[in-house]
Amino acid sequence: MLQSRADRVPAPLLVLTAVASVQVGSALARTLFDDLGAAGVTLLRLALSAALLLALVRPRARSWDRRAWQAALMLGATMAGMNLVFYLALRTVPLGVAVTVEFVGPLLLALAQTRRLLDLLWACLAASGVVLLGAHPGSDVPLSGLALALLAGLFWAGYILASARVGQVLPGVDGLAVALAVGALLVLPFGLDGASAVLDRPSLLVAAAGVALLSSVLSYGLELVALRRMPTRVFGILMSIEPAAAALAGLVVLDEQLGPREVAALLLVSLASAGVTLGRRADAGPLQPLE
Repeated sequence: MLQSRADRVPAPLLVLTAVASVQVGSALARTLFDDLGAAGVTLLRLALSAALLLALVRPRARSWDRRAWQAALMLGATMAGMNLVFYLALRTVPLGVAVTVEFVGPLLLALAQTRRLLDLLWACLAASGVVLLGAHPGSDVPLSGLALALLAGLFWAGYILASARVGQVLPGVDGLAVALAVGALLVLPFGLDGASAVLDRPSLLVAAAGVALLSSVLSYGLELVALRRMPTRVFGILMSIEPAAAALAGLVVLDEQLGPREVAALLLVSLASAGVTLGRRADAGPLQPLE
């Protein structure tokens, strides 16, 4: 029933809703760091998302062959790294800045899949945006935080490749459900201590569930429905507003105000992403944003 209702909504609106959902979820996650720690929030997000999807789809993992398990394990590993490192970056870097730098990962992957000379210009444009963030001596944004955001972007690129592989060897969202569980197990040693705070304050578990729903379950579901009804190139262009959506979520939820330098960097990276996406082949995969 929910899917039939979603099918009535214009596909671009579904994508924009998914973008807003994942960024609001990230902003909500940031509000929990003081109580649960970045690793604790990461663990709860992955574990709760996995529990919900496993209950809904009930994948028959016992019948999987070696290729299917390898694909799911690789996806789980990249998701664990991507989410954990990104949340670690959010401890010191504003949400809009973190997503801007993180977006370089999928952008580099898109550039690696093309040999057009024009794409070199887009790469230089994106690089200038990142340099603009880190080159200012008086900047309040620490280089260590920017480095973590960039590392999260590299994990994001790996996630895109791993996700495509899972889509080839496993049906539906079975692979995603198992990968989320694998990711939760990998983050467990880092996040268990922080996540245990929910035992004393159950209200934190409710907030963490909200993060899981907004950042993983809802956003992925909306994107999945949208991609069935729109070209991947259009999807990729819409994904280019991720940094702007993150900046807006950071402003509204976290009261994080970006200066002219940060806004300029955000626009440069977003423009580069849109330019690369416009030049990609129609059959090329989209820049998928499940963080």
